Amino acid sequence: MLDFFAIFSKGGIVLWCFQGAGVAESFAAPVNVLIRSVILQERSGNNSFNHNSLTLKYKLDNEFELVFVVGFQKILMLTYVDKLIDDIQLHFRDRYKNELEQKGAIKYLVNDFEFGDDFDQLLREAEESSRLKDPVVMRTFTQSLKSQKTVKSMIETKGGDKGKEQGGKKNKNAKKEAEEVAGAAQSKSPPTSKKVVVNGNQDLTKEELIQRNREEMFRKMAKSGTATRSPKPQKEKEKEKEEKKKAAKAKRVWDNCGTNLKELDYSDKVNGSQDAGLAREHAEPEMHLESMAGDLRDVDYESSEPEDEEEEEEEEEEVERVVVTEASKTGAKRGGLGGMFGMFKGLVGSKSLTQEDMEPVLDKMRDHLIAKNVAADIASRLCDSVAKKLEGKVMGTFTTVASTVKQALQDSLVQILQPKRRVDILRDVMEARSQRKPFVITFCGVNGVGKSTNLAKISYWLIENGFSVLIAACDTFRAGAVEQLRTHQRRLSMLHPSDQHGGRPSVQLFEKGYGKDAAGIAMEAIAYARNQVFDVVLVDTAGRMQDNAPLMTALAKLIAVNTPDLVLFVGEALVGNEAVDQLVKFNQALADHSMSDRPRLIDGIVLTKFDTIDDKVGAAISMTYITGQPIVFVGTGQTYNDLRSLNARAVVSALMKA
Repeated sequence: MLDFFAIFSKGGIVLWCFQGAGVAESFAAPVNVLIRSVILQERSGNNSFNHNSLTLKYKLDNEFELVFVVGFQKILMLTYVDKLIDDIQLHFRDRYKNELEQKGAIKYLVNDFEFGDDFDQLLREAEESSRLKDPVVMRTFTQSLKSQKTVKSMIETKGGDKGKEQGGKKNKNAKKEAEEVAGAAQSKSPPTSKKVVVNGNQDLTKEELIQRNREEMFRKMAKSGTATRSPKPQKEKEKEKEEKKKAAKAKRVWDNCGTNLKELDYSDKVNGSQDAGLAREHAEPEMHLESMAGDLRDVDYESSEPEDEEEEEEEEEEVERVVVTEASKTGAKRGGLGGMFGMFKGLVGSKSLTQEDMEPVLDKMRDHLIAKNVAADIASRLCDSVAKKLEGKVMGTFTTVASTVKQALQDSLVQILQPKRRVDILRDVMEARSQRKPFVITFCGVNGVGKSTNLAKISYWLIENGFSVLIAACDTFRAGAVEQLRTHQRRLSMLHPSDQHGGRPSVQLFEKGYGKDAAGIAMEAIAYARNQVFDVVLVDTAGRMQDNAPLMTALAKLIAVNTPDLVLFVGEALVGNEAVDQLVKFNQALADHSMSDRPRLIDGIVLTKFDTIDDKVGAAISMTYITGQPIVFVGTGQTYNDLRSLNARAVVSALMKA
C-alpha cells in the first residue's frame, strides 16, 4: 500500500528507508521536490504535499533535526498514515536516542539504524487499528435532539410574548383558547370602578393612576424649565444667513498660474498643430534624471513613524510574562520549589518548545502581519509553519519564547522573499542579442495598477544600459492607451536622441490602433523587432479583472501564441487579501486556456506604488508566497528613475516593526 517511507536528517543524510514491493522509481525525486518546494520555502504549515500521482506526508522532528516522509498513491485513502508516522517518530527517537544526541554527519554515517522489523510491526498495528474501527452508524430518530422536543416546547408561551410556533406561524389553536379564556374572565370580572392592582399600586384605579402620572410630569417640566421655546423671529434668521455667506471659503489663487487669459492663449503664437505640439514639447521643463546604468538599486525603507524599540521589547516581555505566569501556576500546584525552578527554566532556556508556549506569541504575530497588509490566510499559514518548525526545539540559554518565535518568523519571511531563481534581465537580454533575436517581456495585471507607467520606467532603464527598445501597444480596449505610450516614447526619445545611438532610435512604438486582436499585434511587433534588430520588446496589455473570462482567455492566447521570454504580473502594494485572489485566478486562467501540457504561468512580479504604503509592505509577502516567483521590479515614484529592486531584509525589517 505504501510506496516508500524515509527517515533523513535536515542535512540530507538518509538514516533509514523502506520501498514497497513493485515500486521501481526511486523515492529521491519526490522527496527532493518536497524539500525544495515546501521545507526550504517555509510552507510546512500543512503536513501533506502532492507530487504527480503521489501524496507525501511528512513530520519534522526539530529536537534531533529529523524529517519523516511517507509516500503513497494519491487515489488511495489511507486513514492510518498519520498514526503510523507519529508512532514511527516516537519509536525511532526512543530506540536511537543516544545515537541521535551525537549530532554530526560523521556520526550518522558511522551508526547503523536497523529499523526494518520495528517498521513492519508498527505498520501491521496501524493497519489493524484502522480495520478494527467500528463503522459509523447513523443515529436513529429517537437518539436525535429533535425527537426530544415536544409540541409544547415548540410553541412560544406568554413568556415569549409572541405566541408563535417554531416556524414563525401563529398557533391558531392556542390563540382560540386564549380568546375563550379572556372572554370568560371578562364575564366574571366586576365593573371597572373596582380598584385593581397595577404596578404595585393597590389603592388606585387605572384612571387615577394616569391622572397622577400626568401631574408628576407637569411638575417635573415646571422645575426643569423645559417649556416650549418660541420660534426665532424672521430678522434673526436673515442675519444668520448673511453671516454664513460672509464666512464662505475664498477661492485659492495659485502662484504659478496666470491671471490674464491673453497670456494663457497660445493659439495665435504658433501656426499648425504640428508646430503647436513642438512648442508644447519645448515648453516642458527640462527633466534632470539620474543615470540608471547597471543593476538597479535596492529599495530603501523609511518609516514615517519612528520605531520605539523600548515599547516593542516591553510588549514581548509582557507576552513572555503571561506564558511564564501560567507555567509557574501549574508548577506551584506540585510544590513551591518545583514552581520556582519551573519558572526559572522557562526563562533561561534548556526547554523544549510546545504549542501551548508559542500560542500567545503566534496569535500576536498573526494579528501584526494582518495589520501590515499580509493576507489573512497567508498570515495563518506562516504562523502554522513557524509553529511546526519550532515545536520540540530546545531553546538556548537566557532566550525568551517571544524572541525565539520572532526570529524564526523573520528568517521565514526572508526565505520567502528571496527568489528560488535569480531573474537577471540584463544578462538574458545580452544572451538573446547574441542569438540575434529580441528579448520579449509581457506585462499583465488588473486595471489601474500602473502597467504603462512602469513599462516606461523599465524602458528607460534598458535604454540607459545601451539596449534598443520596441514598445508594442497591445492595449486595444482602453481609450487613450496608445496615446499614453506615444507620449512616453516621445519623452524617452528626447532624453536619448538618436544621435547618441548611431542615428538609430533608442525607443520606438509599434501600434495598430484600437479594436484589433492583441495577440496578432504582439506577433507583428516581435517580427518587426527581429527585422529591425531591436534588443527588447515590451508588450503592454489591457488591464483586466481576474473574473473577466473573455479577457483572461485573450491574455492566455497572447502568451501561448507569442511565447514571451518573461511574463510579469503588475500589482500594486496597496492590496491585501485581493492580491491572493488576483494571482491565483491569473495563474489558473493561464493554465486553463493554455494549449500545451506545460502551461506558461507568471514568471515574476512588478510591485507598484511602493512609496504610498509606509511600512505596510505585506502585499510583497502575499504575492511571493502564492506564486513562488520573485519580485523583479519595485516602483517607488512617478519619474523614470523611480525603479528599484527588492531588498528582502529591508522589507522584512519594515514588516516586523511595531
